[in-house]
Amino acid sequence: MSSGKPRPAPAEGRDAAIDLVRFVCLALVVVGHCMMVSPVLHPDGTVTTQNTLAEQDWFVPVIWIFMVMPLFFVTGGVTGLQSWRRLSEGGGTASQFVRARLLRLVRPATALLAVMFVALGVAALLGVHPQVVQLMAAGAGMPLWFLAAYLAAQLNIPLLAALHTRAPWLTFVALTALVVTVDCLRGALPGLAHANLVFLWCAVQQVGFLLADGHWSRVSRSGLLAVALGANLVLGAVTGLGLYPGNMLVNLNPPNLCLLLLGITQAALLELARPVLVPVCSMRWVSRLMTVAGSRSLTVYLWHLPLLVGMSGLLLLTPIPKPASGTAEWWWARPLVLLALVLLLLAAVAAFGRLEERPTTVPGTRCRPARVGAAVVVVFLPVAAAAFSGLTLGLLGAGVACFAAALMLLLWHCQRGEVVPVSNHDREHDVHRG
Repeated sequence: MSSGKPRPAPAEGRDAAIDLVRFVCLALVVVGHCMMVSPVLHPDGTVTTQNTLAEQDWFVPVIWIFMVMPLFFVTGGVTGLQSWRRLSEGGGTASQFVRARLLRLVRPATALLAVMFVALGVAALLGVHPQVVQLMAAGAGMPLWFLAAYLAAQLNIPLLAALHTRAPWLTFVALTALVVTVDCLRGALPGLAHANLVFLWCAVQQVGFLLADGHWSRVSRSGLLAVALGANLVLGAVTGLGLYPGNMLVNLNPPNLCLLLLGITQAALLELARPVLVPVCSMRWVSRLMTVAGSRSLTVYLWHLPLLVGMSGLLLLTPIPKPASGTAEWWWARPLVLLALVLLLLAAVAAFGRLEERPTTVPGTRCRPARVGAAVVVVFLPVAAAAFSGLTLGLLGAGVACFAAALMLLLWHCQRGEVVPVSNHDREHDVHRG
């Protein structure tokens, strides 16, 4: 057992190990989607998609290891708690934190939705089959469920951080109890399952709070291994008994207790790996890569699936040979698909990546809670609709309008020039990711 007290969340700087883990998680998501998307053009002009990776016999056990979405929220909890404490220590308010988080996510998302709306609208005008347009919109819009869940968790950080400060373990247990309650009632009330888009991911984020405050660092290496093993044993028990599906991709949306158990396992393994990660992060080329990639991570996440879907759709219209899904030729073509996607992502990052770097705070400006609250509602209307029922061309247009309205609400006070004393600490945070 290590001696000493828990590590407090640092008031300044970034945790390089956390940034490296986030980068690896994002890379795995991009690679995984390249092995999933497989559109098929039929003689009548319609298109269907096959999730080739999910159809493999070995996929279910492997996804237990590579389902990294809980780790995104664990690391988001670490950086989010640190950011909130930096801001609040400098005299910032919860409204300022929420506003900064909204701007951080809404600016890049608005550009994506606008481009998708125009591109798919032009495709529809050119006579592309409506079913194809709808399929491409739904596939490209899949990242929006993450945006909805991540926003919900991040915007609750000021409240959850206050509860965490008073009673960290009680807060975590209470959120876990809410997750289990929703899971127990989802059979009788299926719509209630979507409540775990908030409860579940806030609970996983709370694991990140515990990590940031050093609660995990007090546990010995053997203890961390025991935590990871215990969480996996519980996960094996609840799936083996048929209480939950064994496929973690099925458990993802709407999320359930299985994702929390994975998050606990991943947090324990992250802490175990820290002695290895820290020296890697100190390497100059790794540090530079983290700086560049981290400042564009949201752009990469938002654009990678729309670009992949668009590229795959256009390839169907060309005479290039297209091997059948799941064949040896199809698998050998995946590196080429990944390379093409990376090149397209580089172009998207060059065109839209700067939206992530724009400051989300203006020193000396007032942050009106009513306007921030209205912006939250306006943003969540189209995002929630897309997360629950899928993205359509019409919803894309509504999303562009809603996000543009939210941006005006969030930036209006800056243009009005209303001044109150505000610390500069938050500006330093805003140039960083997440």
